[in-house]
Amino acid sequence: MADGTTQQNPTEREPKPPFPEQSQNPPGLEVEMRPRPDDGSDTYQGTGRLTGKTALITGGDSGIGRAVAIAFAREGADVLIAYLPAEERDAQETLGIVRDSGRKGIGVAGDITQEEQCRQLVQRAVNEFGHLDILVNNAAFQMTHQGIADLSSEEFEHTFRTNIFAMFYLCKAALPQMREGGSIINLASVEAYKPEPMLLAYASTKGAIVTFTKALAQEAIKRGVRVNAVAPGPVWTPLIPSTMPAEQVKQFGQQSPIGRPAQPVELAPAFVFLASDEAGYVAGEVIGVHGGMPLAT
Repeated sequence: MADGTTQQNPTEREPKPPFPEQSQNPPGLEVEMRPRPDDGSDTYQGTGRLTGKTALITGGDSGIGRAVAIAFAREGADVLIAYLPAEERDAQETLGIVRDSGRKGIGVAGDITQEEQCRQLVQRAVNEFGHLDILVNNAAFQMTHQGIADLSSEEFEHTFRTNIFAMFYLCKAALPQMREGGSIINLASVEAYKPEPMLLAYASTKGAIVTFTKALAQEAIKRGVRVNAVAPGPVWTPLIPSTMPAEQVKQFGQQSPIGRPAQPVELAPAFVFLASDEAGYVAGEVIGVHGGMPLAT
């Protein structure tokens, strides 16, 4: 621009489809994606908005979870990330960035579909940090199918156990441990409002997350804890090449009015806001970060 600022047209600021055709086995790894997602490690600069706070982030190894972990650390928070054992490579890279940012970073591998694992995660965070201020329920499972006939009962149940049951287990364990002024942030989706048939199970869980968030927020605020959700549109994360056909991956995000998927770093500021004291009067809300896709209310 003529005035020397770095402001850019959002439709051109990040990579646009078509992307290279690619596929991975679930859960997928960020280190194998082309192009690599932008997690903010080179660009996010904090201003101390989360100084003295601590956070537990599920799925913090890659994608949105990684970007949030980096942003939280740059804002002054210590971070514990939960992830699957198969995601160890990504997790160690994330933890390295958190620690290089001058904050404490703890990684715990395990299966959050098990309630005991969720209880142990919360207790580990409290033991490591002395207290817990922020819970981000980010981890999720999805898989595309041609129709309901192709969706097994076992996979439908697994999707709910990962996306809904784990969130319930973690909130139940964390809420009594959280300090006043704490924040729980759940990951919803544009799929809660504009569901695609090929993502029937995933979209159903995201609709449930919206309702769960609004209900729990009314109870939690009595403890001085705010509960909110972020609803992204298409985001370039390992979930995409590991759960979608290669041709869909190639054109991923083109349906957005912005014409491209979000990069994880573009989601992070919404989480920082909801976790910070700046959002002190925000509870039971769903913040959409969906590239201009209209959402029904």
